[in-house]
Amino acid sequence: MDETLKEIADYIAASRGDAIGAWSITRGELTMTVAPAEIVSFVRFLRDDARLAFVNFVDICGVDWPSREQRFDVVYHFLSPRHNTRIRLKVATDEVTPVPSITAVFPGADWFEREAYDLYGILFTGHPDLRRILTDYGFDGHPLRKDFPLTGFVEVRYDDEQKRVVYQPVRLAQAFRDFDFLSPWEGTDYVLPGDEKAKTG
Repeated sequence: MDETLKEIADYIAASRGDAIGAWSITRGELTMTVAPAEIVSFVRFLRDDARLAFVNFVDICGVDWPSREQRFDVVYHFLSPRHNTRIRLKVATDEVTPVPSITAVFPGADWFEREAYDLYGILFTGHPDLRRILTDYGFDGHPLRKDFPLTGFVEVRYDDEQKRVVYQPVRLAQAFRDFDFLSPWEGTDYVLPGDEKAKTG
């Protein structure tokens, strides 16, 4: 399998080496880093080249690296049924620099790019309808960023008195949290409910 991937990588590098920053084969998977400005033409090349035929678009996702200047990776996955192989493409970007949309090449990328925008705040130019897809329209922030608070900013609930959905700031009732921090393998110093009849000694 690695030999096939190496042949594919060498062919792509010889044909479109100007668009590739780096590539590697790890654990039987080919990964290529692509310049953002080249992503649309590169994806079209992977799809239309008869020798490659990466005609199946699998998905797009985001990865957050907060310590990097370009904190996001946009990761694309494609499948070539002809070779029964997959390829992963990575494009690095930041919070304000948009990545060209590949919806003109693979229309199925539409909702995946919307998800990356919604959950990470990654912007895509040329997208036909870039708006939130999983969170509410008034949602503040992007929940899969590593600097997003685990509790969020607001809680949503239905108020029976007002007969409508209300938004309130998150309040954590710390008084009701009682952690014993004991390992379940060591056991507790007290009897857990339901263990009263357990044999002791």
